Amino acid sequence: MSRFTIVNLLEVEDSMGDRAPGIEARFGRKHLDSRDLGVSLFRYGANLRTPMAHSHREQEEAYVVVAGSGRALLDGEVVELAQWDVVRVAPEVVRAFEAGPDGLDVIAVGGPKPPEGDGVMGVASWPGDDV
Repeated sequence: MSRFTIVNLLEVEDSMGDRAPGIEARFGRKHLDSRDLGVSLFRYGANLRTPMAHSHREQEEAYVVVAGSGRALLDGEVVELAQWDVVRVAPEVVRAFEAGPDGLDVIAVGGPKPPEGDGVMGVASWPGDDV
């Protein structure tokens, strides 16, 4: 492993592709060749609300809003997000995002995770949605 690595997240492949129109997900962990750190870019189109949520078994994350605004759904609680807000999320917290009128760009920073991954997918139950 080298002593440092530089990666432009906009040059990392979009892992979402056509699976989720309006969302880009660019995962930098493997490109950084980091033992303990993951850094990813998520871009949500204007007014887009994610129908899926996720949590982790082990990995704590922090999300930095670098452009736009929106909301996060954290264990059923909706919180407003503005540019340069940082939200730390414990592994077990179920989370999802909704972009505001100008979209939402978020850098996610995650700690160590098991080689087999630890993400747990679920459905986002936004307040007011018909379930």
